[in-house]
Amino acid sequence: MNSVELTALLVLATVASFTPGPNTTLSTALAANLGLRRAMRFVLAVPVGWGLLLSLCAGGLGALVVALPPLRWGIQAFGVAYLLWLAWKLARSNTLQQASAAQLKVTFWQGVMLQFLNIKAWMLALTVVAGWLAGRPDAGTRFGIVLPMMMAFGFFSNLSYALVGSLLREWLSGPAQSGLRLRWFNRLMAGVLVLTAGWMAAL
Repeated sequence: MNSVELTALLVLATVASFTPGPNTTLSTALAANLGLRRAMRFVLAVPVGWGLLLSLCAGGLGALVVALPPLRWGIQAFGVAYLLWLAWKLARSNTLQQASAAQLKVTFWQGVMLQFLNIKAWMLALTVVAGWLAGRPDAGTRFGIVLPMMMAFGFFSNLSYALVGSLLREWLSGPAQSGLRLRWFNRLMAGVLVLTAGWMAAL
């Protein structure tokens, strides 16, 4: 992989990883409601899930999804439904106690599986495979570079958003009008998830 290809991949990874999406929104919301330690299971799940997705796309699954529109539509529908369900849960969490009582529980494996329902994640994986791996004589070597690099971007982008959420946690849970700040923050995050679901449905 030459320097031009590597630079292009770094730009793609930065834009795709650090722009808001379902993963970064959930990382922020989970850290704000549950604290950074409990949000880390999701932060770690994102690169693991996306790494599995990229590996499967490189192995041919991506071509199957592209070739079978009903399969793509099914992934899209489940992804939209899951994001809307999470948005509903988030919007109903008015206090940290409610969030801690499983209102906002997202396990590590749910975080991994969310990547397979995330059309943005599929598009990124397919783009990387098509642009940097498919048909290359050194595809194996390239994969060994691309996979850890993209996973690192996924981890650090979600960690950054989770840190922001954790820094807001004390302010959001303050006594101002009995948790009004947290209530509106959660509704804002829920709104972002709804908008993301709408964007996914329109693809």
